Parts: sequence; C-alpha cells; structure tokens
Amino acid sequence: MPDSTSPSSPPTPVPAPSPSHARRSDATRAAILDSARERFAADGYERATIRAIARDAKIDPSMVMRYFGSKEGLFAAAVAVDIRLPDLGTLPRQEVGRVLVAHFLDQWEGNEVLTALLRVGAGSQAGAERMQGVFRDQVMPVARRVCPDPEQTATRAALTAAQLLGLALTRYVLRLPPAVALPREEIVAWLGPTVQRYLTAPHP
Repeated sequence: MPDSTSPSSPPTPVPAPSPSHARRSDATRAAILDSARERFAADGYERATIRAIARDAKIDPSMVMRYFGSKEGLFAAAVAVDIRLPDLGTLPRQEVGRVLVAHFLDQWEGNEVLTALLRVGAGSQAGAERMQGVFRDQVMPVARRVCPDPEQTATRAALTAAQLLGLALTRYVLRLPPAVALPREEIVAWLGPTVQRYLTAPHP
C-alpha cells in the first residue's frame, strides 16, 4: 500500500515550443494579417468574412479564430497603427507643418496598413472608429502642443487631418495621376505652409 505521507510526483513539464514551431506560428499569423488587410480594404469590414480571409491565407478558418478570437479581434490586429509622430519639443515652431507633411509621406509610402485603414475607414463604421482613434490619440496631442488657442485645438487638428488624409486618398487610394506624379519635395512645399497655418496661425 503506498505511503500516504510520501510527496506526490512533480507534474510533467510541458515542453517549450521548438524554434521551428514558433517560426511556423509567426508565418501563419503574418499570412492571416496580410490577407485580412487586403480583404478588409477590398470588401470593407462588414462584407469581409473570416472564411474568405482564411481562403486567401490558404488555411482553415478555425486557425483565424485560434489566433485572433473573433472578426473584431482580427480587424483590431490587422489595422493596428502607430504613426510614430516626431517629438516636436525640440523642433522650431515654424518647421512643424513641413515636418508633419514629410513624416506622413514617409508613413504612407512605407506602411500598407495605413492605406488599408483609409480604404476601410471610408466605407465602414468599424474602420471610421479606428481612424478616429488614430486622430484622437496621435494627431490631437500634436495640435495641443503647438496651437496658440487651446479652445481651437480640435478644430485645428481636424483641418490638419483633412489635408493629410486628402493627400493620402488622392495619391495612394484613388491614385489620381497628377497627385501620384507630384515629387515628394513639391508636396512638402505645397502642403507644409498650409498645415503650418492650420496649427499655429493666431486666427483665420
């Protein structure tokens, strides 16, 4: 009869995922996110389906749910955006407009998530809410820092966003030929003073 006072056997340790398994997992997650961005951009949030996204990624739909839990969770992960605005604390005030336009050009041209989010935001409530969050959390603080009148911060930030999003829409989504053809330096020269005026001018 076993001794009831003897210590119990330690639990069998669960082996850690192998490096090859981790790489496969990362590759699967990346494939799902890439397919989701393309599908959300093409179909909008409401019409995009988990089944279609899984088919594009060449995986079973259950894998999408395993990684992201729901369509809402997948959308949030697929369009997570950090526009990494520069620190304006050390920037001369008169340079703010030019630097912001140049920064957004760099972001749009190097981050396909932003283009996907703009497409979805123009056609769905979920996308619009995500864009509003980017505006609220990342653009508003810039306007708050440089705006001469705190009561006008929201208005000035909205005008700035109108310029930057309008540029992105015409150049990267609608791809209007004159907008696409504009050299980067000319865009900064045209829009920089406008954004500067929106953010820092005493009054219209």
